[in-house]
Amino acid sequence: MANPPAPIAMLAELTHRCPLSCPYCSNPLQLAGREAELTTEDWERVFRQAAEIGVLQVHLSGGEPASRRDLEALVGAACDAGLYTNLITSGIGLTPDRLQAIADRGLDHIQLSVQGTTAISADRVGGYRGGFDRKMLMAEAIHRIGLALTLNVVMHRHNLEELPEVFDLAERLGARRVEIACVQFQGWALKNRATLQPTRQQVDRAKALVAEARTTRAGRLVIDFVPPDYYSDLPKACMGGWGTTGLNVSPDGQVLPCHAAQTIPSLTFSNVRDRDLGWIWANDPAFNAFRATDWLPEACRACDRVGVDFGGCRCQAMAILGDASLPDPVCRRTPGRAALDAALVAEGNAPGLDAAIFRRMGAIAG
Repeated sequence: MANPPAPIAMLAELTHRCPLSCPYCSNPLQLAGREAELTTEDWERVFRQAAEIGVLQVHLSGGEPASRRDLEALVGAACDAGLYTNLITSGIGLTPDRLQAIADRGLDHIQLSVQGTTAISADRVGGYRGGFDRKMLMAEAIHRIGLALTLNVVMHRHNLEELPEVFDLAERLGARRVEIACVQFQGWALKNRATLQPTRQQVDRAKALVAEARTTRAGRLVIDFVPPDYYSDLPKACMGGWGTTGLNVSPDGQVLPCHAAQTIPSLTFSNVRDRDLGWIWANDPAFNAFRATDWLPEACRACDRVGVDFGGCRCQAMAILGDASLPDPVCRRTPGRAALDAALVAEGNAPGLDAAIFRRMGAIAG
């Protein structure tokens, strides 16, 4: 694609370090260690370059971004570059004083993740005893400071029944928005798909509960709902279209069209240590590999949805079909859907959460 549109948002994955060990984490199985991370100065340069190419907002994520001792400086650098800043955090690693210091540097918004609505369910998933209680203390501090708050809850087979309580918790904590994100199977989540995959009945009930809550809680709570891809009949436009609206920078400086793009072995990604972010966005072969629709099979290019989903998710095609150049297997108009349906049948009797591989540095060998 010649002269791609300017990216709107950038996900800055500051670190893969995290005190939690959630089995649904979207981080790659091979986690980057502290020694590989970009420096403070590297990130300051990246933020300036992001603003220069048109990025409006930066999502500061990880891992757990509070694991970086320079988080206050990084927030300040992003704000100084003119970017709207959203901190995506578990809350663990923050204190009220540190949060106030970050707010003083200009932070615009905070997205607090919880793994459940009770200490028992949340700490079981997060693998961190006392984690839920610490999150609640940080939520109180967020409210006192006056930061805009979104509550983020990744839902899966083992907590989807808590959905009504999620809405109650969000309102009780003073959140303006709640993001109900059903687990998307990349990274550690893909490794644990059989354990985490909800049933169709759970998904149908969740959709009904979301629709009801959007009516009964209108004006008090905005509800974003990301249903599981596997139970859809048609794909969505991944990232709004590959290389069209956003980009990710990994902890070690690789620039990715989406958070899971490293699972596609045919692609090689440029690094901000070696290349200017603007050059990477416009010229990197990995970003141009699946831009627009010329790469799609002829039948897909002729489809009436080609300008809606742009072929769907490349990483999902890689995960299910072993080929990122094939149409998203979610699409029932394509032969690949049979493989996805077979996976759902095979995982109908899912093992319990105790069978999951929890995310930890070095948990996956080789």
